[in-house]
Amino acid sequence: MPFNPENVRSQFPALSITDNGKPRIYLDNPAGTQVPQIVIDRMVDCLLNANANLGGHFKTSKLADAVVDDAHRAMADFLNASSSDEIIFGQNMTTITLHVSRSIGKTFSSGDEIILTQMDHDANVHPWVLLARDLDLKIRWLPFDRDTFEFDLSALDELLNERTKLVCVGGASNLTGTINDITEICRRARAVGAMTYIDAVQSAPHVVTDVQAIGCDFLVLSAYKFFGPHQGILWGRREVLESLQPYKVRPAPDELPWCFETGTQSHEGMAGTAAAVDYFAWIGETMAEDWLAAHANLNGRRKYVRAAMDCLFDYERSLSEQLLAGLQSLPGITIQGITGNDALDRRVPTVAFTHASARPANIAKQLAERGIFVWSGHNYALEAVKSLGILDTGGAVRVGPVHYNNANEINKLLDSVADILG
Repeated sequence: MPFNPENVRSQFPALSITDNGKPRIYLDNPAGTQVPQIVIDRMVDCLLNANANLGGHFKTSKLADAVVDDAHRAMADFLNASSSDEIIFGQNMTTITLHVSRSIGKTFSSGDEIILTQMDHDANVHPWVLLARDLDLKIRWLPFDRDTFEFDLSALDELLNERTKLVCVGGASNLTGTINDITEICRRARAVGAMTYIDAVQSAPHVVTDVQAIGCDFLVLSAYKFFGPHQGILWGRREVLESLQPYKVRPAPDELPWCFETGTQSHEGMAGTAAAVDYFAWIGETMAEDWLAAHANLNGRRKYVRAAMDCLFDYERSLSEQLLAGLQSLPGITIQGITGNDALDRRVPTVAFTHASARPANIAKQLAERGIFVWSGHNYALEAVKSLGILDTGGAVRVGPVHYNNANEINKLLDSVADILG
């Protein structure tokens, strides 16, 4: 069966909710997606049948052990990790990054350098700025081209040197939607002996994420951005994780991944995260036959998840094309991101735009009154909006369709924006 948007939409209970008879149009997805029924069911089942701490001899504890083990295996499949022990759960990407940065920082010396980018979400910027402040490290900044909205990697080569210890970059921009060549960035960082820390929060819902192929040392993401619950996940290369000193309480295990999973975790969040991975696998198995052959080297859930990502990205690209063309046809609008149809494979469907006279917050507010949910402002991409010169004018309106959105919803958005702008 080919990809069927309506069949997918039926899996998401939130999509049938109306407000005063008006259906909701969820285009706020870069900040958090809705969840399919399988996620809700698994979380409820965990709270009902496995609501206990780990390691006990009684039934609920054993069931909780199984939930947690399954979640680690599911994320290992989602990321093509070599071992589920390399998967670390936490509250969210920001909290995990702030936590593990302390352990990474123990390996640095005064004068060492960290490369950050002017495109990233602040969760992959300011934790490292704080670390540099505390340890007398030097921050170097990788700019992006404000015309192409992409990195010129020759600029990265000028920053890399023998003092570079860490390169931090996003898989995709949560503002402009640009997909970055993180595999090449990691290769260049390795050449000078630097570690890499990849924020895949915005790329993971849209494109295949294979940590072994990327060649990074750390990769972080959040399940609530890929149709799961509020849950953060970090993958770390085993030999790198084992070289770090975990910040933990004394009774906590010394083994991976438990030494980095501080305190009692959200077992229901883990259950929901595993369910989100299984949701992708369901799409891959039932709607992505045309993409399975490209991943014949893999088996089971890993193969189905990859096929699903390829299938969904192909569909989302059509939404991107429709959205970008419609916005560009409206007078006074500037797209803050890649717009060429021949370059849509280098962006996720997250689209940010500004208007010559209308404030982003006012546009977002009037869209909300029509049941169309979008975000406005800096969206935590502080360095990006400053680089684009739009911080003082209110940032941008950010529209983020995903695969459960459809062409009719994009048309309603475009008609509403045209009406608001007069």
